Amino acid sequence: MAKLTFHGHATFSIETEDGTRIVIDPWFDENPVSDVTSEEVGEVDYIFCTHGHTDHFEDAIPLAKRTGATLVASAEIAGFAETQGVENVHPMHIGGAFQFPFGRAKMTPALHGGQVHGDETGTFTTVPGGFLLNVDGVGVYHAGDTALLGDMRFLEGQVDFALLPIGDNFTMGPDDAVRATELIHPRVVVPMHFNTWEPIAQDPEAFRKMMGDRARVEVMEPGDTIPLG
Repeated sequence: MAKLTFHGHATFSIETEDGTRIVIDPWFDENPVSDVTSEEVGEVDYIFCTHGHTDHFEDAIPLAKRTGATLVASAEIAGFAETQGVENVHPMHIGGAFQFPFGRAKMTPALHGGQVHGDETGTFTTVPGGFLLNVDGVGVYHAGDTALLGDMRFLEGQVDFALLPIGDNFTMGPDDAVRATELIHPRVVVPMHFNTWEPIAQDPEAFRKMMGDRARVEVMEPGDTIPLG
């Protein structure tokens, strides 16, 4: 059975049944709540980046260069990564899907900012997104940094595990994350992007109560692993 590990903020890793290792939004070394450094992550096969902000992208390029992982991101971010020496990239864009060896991945809409960390020219500014991954037959949706979107209703029936921001201020807050759950109808919701800094402080147990019986809420601490089943 595939496993999901939380590394703090919005950074997750997935290990599939066949041992494929995936990292989503790698931010380790400067992440004040991360359980590991980027060196301690070990080998990685794929890196998915929802957008280019520091707290989702800062370690993507060095991690890809060290491990040889394929960096999957918007065409602009993938293009920027190539200029920084990343050899293996797979550009995607909103609404597009691709069948990778581990499973299908689709890039979904998000409503947020588009700056790319490290791009001093602004040439590679892009739109943010999320990813819907099919891992060993399980639908995992990483929403990225986003506001509540009506388009989330189109994910209904495809998501088993929804990784949703609840921090408010920069993204959805708890109330909108509950409304997103009502649109998506996942089995499990994992809250993310909260309690890293004071402006996004939230009580995950209060969020669990708000959710009621809409979905099971898995509150993960950095370093926690749960089965994707």
